[in-house]
Amino acid sequence: MLTVHHLNNSRSQRILWLLEELELPYELKSYQRNAETNLAPPALEAVHPLGKSPVLTDAGNTVIESGAIIDYILRRHGGGRLMPAAGSNEHEQYLQWLHYAEGSAMLPLMLRMYTGRLPDGGAALQPRINDELNRHLGYMNRALDGVDWFVGNTFSGADVQLSFVAELAPLLHPEGVFPNLAAMRERFQARPAYQRALKKGGKYDFGPAGQ
Repeated sequence: MLTVHHLNNSRSQRILWLLEELELPYELKSYQRNAETNLAPPALEAVHPLGKSPVLTDAGNTVIESGAIIDYILRRHGGGRLMPAAGSNEHEQYLQWLHYAEGSAMLPLMLRMYTGRLPDGGAALQPRINDELNRHLGYMNRALDGVDWFVGNTFSGADVQLSFVAELAPLLHPEGVFPNLAAMRERFQARPAYQRALKKGGKYDFGPAGQ
């Protein structure tokens, strides 16, 4: 049985969404952030030493990192769905986007989040952070010119992985103008599987307004 160790208001929401898209049975174990520190509870360290979420357990396997979890689920349980055929050009693009989400795109967003907590808002770093945000979000926005999804204009696990970037972007970089990314965000947030995952996952501040 697939078990998702899910932390509220976290990247693990997209793992629930993926499982709902695939209509796979899974067990949900929920954890709540500390109200004062916003950190994950120590109980997650009993699942994996890093104490982070998401964590997936399945048949003796413990998998961390959203991209690795999405890859694991699709390879082992997806039945060929939501990923291009191995060896195809589309599959190479899919892998790049899958890793790009956390490897490059999230870094300037996290820098914006953490420097914003400094007394001066990290003023000296903000010009560089803005440049990086515009570079990466602009890159994603251009990749969506004339298409709905990132790989072959077909919805895939890469879109699920990139969804967290698309949801954080307007909150942390509201002055950015990325209409294609905004339209993609509206598309995936309207999907029935996404809505089901929201109901199961609990509080999620990065989803659609009025959820």
